[in-house]
Amino acid sequence: MDNNFLGHHISQQFNVELEDIRTRVLSMGGLVEQQIHDAITALVAADTDLAKNVVKNDVKVNAFEVSIDEECARILARRQPAASDLRLVVAVIKTITDLERIGDEAEKVARMAVELADLERPRTQYHETQSLGEHVQSMLHGALDAFARMDVEAALKVAKEDESVDHEYEGILRQQITHMMEDPRSIKRAMDVIWALRALERIGDHSKNICEYIIYLVKGKDVRHLGLQEMEKEVVEE
Repeated sequence: MDNNFLGHHISQQFNVELEDIRTRVLSMGGLVEQQIHDAITALVAADTDLAKNVVKNDVKVNAFEVSIDEECARILARRQPAASDLRLVVAVIKTITDLERIGDEAEKVARMAVELADLERPRTQYHETQSLGEHVQSMLHGALDAFARMDVEAALKVAKEDESVDHEYEGILRQQITHMMEDPRSIKRAMDVIWALRALERIGDHSKNICEYIIYLVKGKDVRHLGLQEMEKEVVEE
C-alpha cells in the first residue's frame, strides 16, 4: 500500500487505527480464502471431516466482521474522518460485508460436500466444480491483493474475470441439467452440485464487489452499477 495515500495525521494513533483496520480486513480475507479452499477440497475428496470444519469455522469469519465493524464505528465517532480517510472506513465496512457473505457461500459448499460424500461419484470426480472453485478463489485472492496495494488497475482486471466465471458456471450448469435428463437417478446428486456451483458463482460476484470498493476508495468514484467498459473509463480517467 502507498503509505502516502491516506496521508499523515496529527494524531499518530489515528494512523495506527486506520492501518489496523486495513490489516484486519486482509486477515479476514485470508481466513475466507482458506474456507473456500477447504470447502472445494472437501467436496472433491468426499472429506466430511474437513467439510464440517469449514462449517464450524464460519463462526470465526462472522466474529471478524463484527469486530472490524465495531472498530470502524468507533473511528467514525471519535475521528470524524474526511476525504480518503472516510472512504477507507466506508470501503472497509462494505468489504467485510462481502467477505462475510463469501464465508457463507463457502459454508454452503461444505454442506453440499457432506451431502455428496454419501452418493455415487460421477466419472469426472467433480473436476468441473473444482475448476470453477479455483477460479473464484483466484478472483478473491486478486481482489485482496489489489486492496492491499490500493491498485485500481489490478482491481479492474479481477472484476473483468467475473464474466468468465459466469460463462463457466453456465456451462457446468447445462451439463448437470443434461445428466438429470439422461439419468433421473442422478437428480439428487446433480441438484446438490448445482447448489454448490451457485454458491461458487456468488463468490465471484462478491469478489467483483470488493474490486468496485477499491476503485471507489482510490478514485472516489462509485462504479457499482456501471458496465465493465464504463468502469474501465472511470479507472483510466484522471
